[in-house]
Amino acid sequence: MSMALALLLLLLQTPAPAPKAAPRLPNGHPDLSGVWYGGGGIAARNLKPGDTIQLLPEAKKIMDARQSKDDPEANCLPGGVPRMNPYPWRMIQTPTHKAESHIFILFEGNIHSYRQIFMDGRKHPEDPDPAWYGHSIGKWEGDTLVVDTIGYNDRFWFDFDGHPHTTQLHTIERFKRTDMDTLSWDITIEDPGSYAKPFTVQTKAALKPDWDLMEYICQENNTNVQHIQGPARVP
Repeated sequence: MSMALALLLLLLQTPAPAPKAAPRLPNGHPDLSGVWYGGGGIAARNLKPGDTIQLLPEAKKIMDARQSKDDPEANCLPGGVPRMNPYPWRMIQTPTHKAESHIFILFEGNIHSYRQIFMDGRKHPEDPDPAWYGHSIGKWEGDTLVVDTIGYNDRFWFDFDGHPHTTQLHTIERFKRTDMDTLSWDITIEDPGSYAKPFTVQTKAALKPDWDLMEYICQENNTNVQHIQGPARVP
């Protein structure tokens, strides 16, 4: 047996190193901060096993009539939840030495929008003003950050297919850093105005430690929207 072949066999038999553990903040909570890429969306491949997306008749009529050129995200408007645009995003936890009062998510894409998640124990307002990202309150369940959001407007699409929603939309997100480089992000969607029953998508984001958020002005760079034609469908 040649030396090269012996080395190759040895490498093949050597187990891959275990992923590095997720870091923690001085306050003991998992550190979710950093620049992440991916996650979100309601693609069928990401549905929780056994779950299905069941549109109500009126919602299906709205979806079937949508044209791709009218997609709000393609027209430089926020993507809402659970949709993500194809750009990195940053999670910020503050403070780090005591219980967090807020967690922020900053988006590079579209209009440099952001989400704020209230961690101070407050409740949702009784009649929140409808917003692109709604009103979010968070809490820790073990090592999982659970984010409960209501108060959405009905203007964003869930995806390029044009899945709709109403102002009754209620989302529950579960963020968990499973290792140094991976953020698990499960999103349960409840909207009795558009869907026959709730469903959950299970997604992941990857840490990009060498990336920074760049300046991106959608209105200046949005040169191809005029070429988007036809019914709203993922290409």
